[in-house]
Amino acid sequence: MTNDVQVVGNIPAEVREAVTGVVKALEKAFNAKDPDALGEQYARDASWTNAVGRTLGGREEITEFSRPAMTGFLKDSYARYQVVRLLEIAPEVIAVNVAQTPVDASGEPVRAPHGRALYVIARREDGWKIVAGQNNAIDPPTD
Repeated sequence: MTNDVQVVGNIPAEVREAVTGVVKALEKAFNAKDPDALGEQYARDASWTNAVGRTLGGREEITEFSRPAMTGFLKDSYARYQVVRLLEIAPEVIAVNVAQTPVDASGEPVRAPHGRALYVIARREDGWKIVAGQNNAIDPPTD
């Protein structure tokens, strides 16, 4: 997930690893359809705007919104997340650009809208968490 990542700023290797770990955990939770594990990647007071433009406030609201979504309209949706850019905003505050590729349950790419997300990940008292972000759906690339 960290191959060919553009790093802007002086981001120590252990911070890059921690931030990338949050993205990996988010991907794993999404693909497992586990709203509790997904919610744990967000700060208690996070601000999140999903791919359809709905803004959610805080870990609890993000988790509760995800619960029916994962058993409903997202139940057959899977994705591969690739960190493409890390930008140091301030010490221990990193903007993370992520490319999301739709895949089937076995991990094979499928033709469907892709995603581009921006996560702001910061160290909190309970670890590295997404404090703000937005997900955008984009048309699949034309081959």
